[in-house]
Amino acid sequence: MANYIVGLTGGIGSGKSAAADGFREHGITVVDADWAARVVVQPGRPALEQIAEHFGADVLLESGELDRARLRQLVFESETERRWLEGLLHPLIREEIVQALQSASSPYAILESPLLIESGQDTLVERVCVVDVPEEMQIARASSRDRNDPEQIRQIMDAQLPRMERLKRADDVLDNSGDLASLRAQVHTLHEHYLQLANKHD
Repeated sequence: MANYIVGLTGGIGSGKSAAADGFREHGITVVDADWAARVVVQPGRPALEQIAEHFGADVLLESGELDRARLRQLVFESETERRWLEGLLHPLIREEIVQALQSASSPYAILESPLLIESGQDTLVERVCVVDVPEEMQIARASSRDRNDPEQIRQIMDAQLPRMERLKRADDVLDNSGDLASLRAQVHTLHEHYLQLANKHD
């Protein structure tokens, strides 16, 4: 495992992916929790069978793959169902993340996760870096990117840690209310900082 791990998080529409790409451009291994979440529900995996048994076969596409939009709708309508799903998936996702971090070869590694703090994945990292934008900007960006209804974006935001709470937990903050060049410059500065921290951590 990389000897120094930084958790990268932020609310929906904050620009986590753009920030993660900036670290990748510096040769840093980025482990994406969303990638791990997709892996654990692939056809043939036990989790997918359990989800289909619990929610019914209509959460599966004709191909046998998970209908993510349908499942998202079901769990955001019911906190009980959301908690059931999280209880099933979070331990499996964590296993995938740990395996990926163990094979990281860069001086430090980034764990990119929208639910870093909520899921307890922050226990895997030395520092927490939050990508932050004002909430109205989150809604505007996420709505235009995903073509989702702003109300559904708000529901997703409500299921995530409140912005101010997330910022309280941050060791570092990337302000993404400007343009991409501004974000990349901030990533570069943090990259240099993390290299120093990783060297001291050896």
